[in-house]
Amino acid sequence: MVFHRTALRPSAPRIRFREDMMTLQDSSGPTGKVAVVVGAGSGIGAAAVVALAANGWSIAAIDQNLDAARAVVDAAGDRHAAFRADISREAEVIEAFAAIARTFGRVDGLAACAGVSDSTPFLDLDADTFARMFAINATGTFLAMREAVKLMPDGGRICTVSSVAGLRGGGVFGTAAYAASKGAIIALTKTAARTLAPRQITVNCLVPGPVQTPMLDAFWGDEAQRRRVEGMIPLGRPGRAAEVASAITWMFSPEAAFLTGSTVVVDGGMSMY
Repeated sequence: MVFHRTALRPSAPRIRFREDMMTLQDSSGPTGKVAVVVGAGSGIGAAAVVALAANGWSIAAIDQNLDAARAVVDAAGDRHAAFRADISREAEVIEAFAAIARTFGRVDGLAACAGVSDSTPFLDLDADTFARMFAINATGTFLAMREAVKLMPDGGRICTVSSVAGLRGGGVFGTAAYAASKGAIIALTKTAARTLAPRQITVNCLVPGPVQTPMLDAFWGDEAQRRRVEGMIPLGRPGRAAEVASAITWMFSPEAAFLTGSTVVVDGGMSMY
């Protein structure tokens, strides 16, 4: 795990560093709160960093690609830090959150956006591919949630990210392994919401439809596939990462304080069918 600290600008809020411990003190933004964004290097995660930072959150950005996470937090402004971890590896997740604890001292919100897709046909799937989807999408989400809650005061917010594939059982571009792993996130979210409700920690699941992100560049580059999927969306187009991230920002806001255990679908109407 590698830590990156953003450079400070003259206009930044007063921040004091202890170089020996790489501790960022008095680092919270206008909200006084810290959000961890997992999968922050691209796509929905990167958009969540930008949106939450714009709303005054300090960001701890986790991604397997540290350079990508570093670029996102640098662009988002001051008060933020980037950390590297493969979320499918428990030891790396634990180490990353330990570094976040040393750096920020607390976690008030978690957006678990990291994930991978797979379109291997059902009869061609092997156990290794199936296990990999679960290790990253489901187990990785669980590990991030567990470690975040250890640092979270009462009243914190958690947003997991599933997919319409988890509701529909695939049928777009993700097949059995991907859909099953994303369906597991929905069930995990509800379990965590029940468990953490006495602490007033809300846990909700964001379910995006087809979104134009780097993970799906190859898919959207296939004109026939693009037309097929756009035909399944009542709004007639894929979503944008920023549109999905705005739902995360709302779930972290005071207005969503009574929302927990919910599945919030942002899919242009696709799941109506």
